[in-house]
Amino acid sequence: MTDTPADAQTLARRYRAVLDAEMAQLVQASEDSGAARQTVELDQQSVGRLSRMDALQGQAMAAALEVRRRGRRARIVAALHRMETGEFGYCVDCGGFIGLPRLDVDPTTAECRDCKG
Repeated sequence: MTDTPADAQTLARRYRAVLDAEMAQLVQASEDSGAARQTVELDQQSVGRLSRMDALQGQAMAAALEVRRRGRRARIVAALHRMETGEFGYCVDCGGFIGLPRLDVDPTTAECRDCKG
């Protein structure tokens, strides 16, 4: 694979399906895990202390995972927006080509290697 600049439209065609599929998976995962993020209501008389702690820990983990999902969804939305505006594949800081290897790893990448650090 080469690391030569391509026009934004060609890049968008290459990565759009990948981003759309990932977005659909994230939305489905959020919907599927909704119950796990709900407030834990336990009867203090019938459930032991360890069970309550396990339930609270599970809720906290599900909530943290949802925060990560939302962050990733925001990055995908931003990448799709760059596709629509013809800026996809080019660094938002310097305007240089990001590079296919970098985009292959993460199509939501908005900065080139030099600007990202």
